[in-house]
Amino acid sequence: MNVQYPVPLSGAKSSTLMWAQEHEVGAQALQQLRNIAALPWVHGVRVMPDVHLGKGATVGSVIAMKQAVSPAAVGVDIGCGMEGVLTSLTAADLPDDLSKIRSRIEAAVPVGFRAHEYPVSVRKLGLDRGWNTFWGSFSSLHDGVQDREKKAHQQMGSLGGGNHFIEVCLDDEDRVWLMLHSGSRNIGKELAERHMRIAKALPHNADLPDRDLAVFLSGTPEMDAYRRDLTWAQEYASRNRAVMLALVMQAVRESFAHELTFEKPISCHHNYVAEETIDDVDLLVTRKGAIRAGLGDLGLIPGSMGTGSYVVRGLGSERSFYSASHGAGRRMSRNEAKRRYTVDDLIAQTAGVESRKDAGVLDELPAAYKDIESVIAAQSDLVEVVAHLKQVVCVKG
Repeated sequence: MNVQYPVPLSGAKSSTLMWAQEHEVGAQALQQLRNIAALPWVHGVRVMPDVHLGKGATVGSVIAMKQAVSPAAVGVDIGCGMEGVLTSLTAADLPDDLSKIRSRIEAAVPVGFRAHEYPVSVRKLGLDRGWNTFWGSFSSLHDGVQDREKKAHQQMGSLGGGNHFIEVCLDDEDRVWLMLHSGSRNIGKELAERHMRIAKALPHNADLPDRDLAVFLSGTPEMDAYRRDLTWAQEYASRNRAVMLALVMQAVRESFAHELTFEKPISCHHNYVAEETIDDVDLLVTRKGAIRAGLGDLGLIPGSMGTGSYVVRGLGSERSFYSASHGAGRRMSRNEAKRRYTVDDLIAQTAGVESRKDAGVLDELPAAYKDIESVIAAQSDLVEVVAHLKQVVCVKG
């Protein structure tokens, strides 16, 4: 059956349009969305096809508010997003055994809880523009993170764990791409959690249907402090991905005897806040698990560690608040994936991909995620496909 998207969410108190069918979305996620739509500051909610239950607020949601922001609607990994670049390599250039390339990448970029022993020299990478100004503002961040500056320096240019990844991919023309997914690491999480606690304690949030959706209001010192720290963390995330990509490019370059070239990288946040005008109203828009898809905006929508990903171009749909999905979206929780599947399933589902194939990444196997092809098809009015990518190397923490 062909469904025309978007469809309205039943029972929502403010305009809530979905690029998914209600029966495809879990009951808890639907209730989360209704709770969000009931907030008095909400102008509207848009729900992407990768929607699923999130901590505090739904992943795959775009929330436009008047003079208010909910920290949970951004999430704890402030500024999480994607970075990708097309290389001059082709499939014919790649060796049959890709393990050495994977090892070089893993040696260059710390994964999981690991960090660099010493801060990366961004000057050598050509990424030092604004560096001193950026770090000089650390002292203005929340008092509770002032003892974490050294750790934040060491984690700059590191991947993290969970669904974060670095990949070497081939497009349909057998061109090689490098792609990665990461955010603001521990410092973003620390800042987010502190501000969430502050928001929950504010009197105007006392009677909300879900205290996790507590908001800050414009013109208050609490909002000013959150926006200051949020902006810094979003920049940290962007710089973190840029440093990582430079390290990965260097590692890949060292794997080949001939000179390589790289196109201009594509970069996009998918957990962030932006000031935007929608329906001729100035709003604060939070995207949690969604990318901006304004007319001509380039974005990256990954699948899972064994399926394809997409480079897309935004079609500028105002109905979606100029947004699109950030990925395939989880079909099940991490614990459920571990209960249902085995390492043998992981090995089978990642056949042909040079990657970890052990219990530590079992909850990231492709079956835990929605079908990326269906997710892309559901938002054909939001983005057009520029390139389809299939990973041949996947690095995870």
